[in-house]
Amino acid sequence: MLEIHYVWQWPVRIAHWINALCILTLSITGIYIGDPFSIAAGSTGYLMGWMRLVHFVAAYLLLMSVITRIIWMFIGNQHASWRAFIPWITPKGRDNFFRMLRYYTFTGNNISHESGHNPVAATAYLGIYFLLIIQIVSGFALYGQFSPGGFWDSAFGWLLPIVGNQYLRLGHHAVMWLLIGFFINHIYSAWLMDIKQKNGTMSGIFSGYRYIDPEDL
Repeated sequence: MLEIHYVWQWPVRIAHWINALCILTLSITGIYIGDPFSIAAGSTGYLMGWMRLVHFVAAYLLLMSVITRIIWMFIGNQHASWRAFIPWITPKGRDNFFRMLRYYTFTGNNISHESGHNPVAATAYLGIYFLLIIQIVSGFALYGQFSPGGFWDSAFGWLLPIVGNQYLRLGHHAVMWLLIGFFINHIYSAWLMDIKQKNGTMSGIFSGYRYIDPEDL
């Protein structure tokens, strides 16, 4: 008989959707900023200005969301904890990791059962937060150029003489495509596991609840 488990606390769910919205918004505006596919009609148009404004607002919102989520890794429940993102430090975690890796790579049929993230997904999310931090640091380093000596220039401007402006932009752009790729795969994988396990993976990120067979845990 299935049991209802409260897995995703509301700060986790809110941060998830804010991150998703910000990644989508930042990607669309970032692609435009890097390669404008439309121009303003007339000299009074402000299309690039609006794109940059939306990009910067989304960047600040993403920064606040990531900071909040990192804080919650230390005060949230076991599924939100930073320990959940490094499952392979225990023998059981490593066994489940390779079991799920074989399933995702079509070399095995068995899956691991957890109330929260499976080990491969948890490791992927750890990598995604690492990429988000790279985007935040590189993005605000580039942003700080508008005000030399200002807060963002003082905080991250040291990257510019080390990496160089253009290479920093290129890296920022490349990581964006990695995040877009993850965005697509994340939707597919979540849907796949919802169908495979029938545990409310998709609905759980809205409600916070998942449906678990005690025998699977």
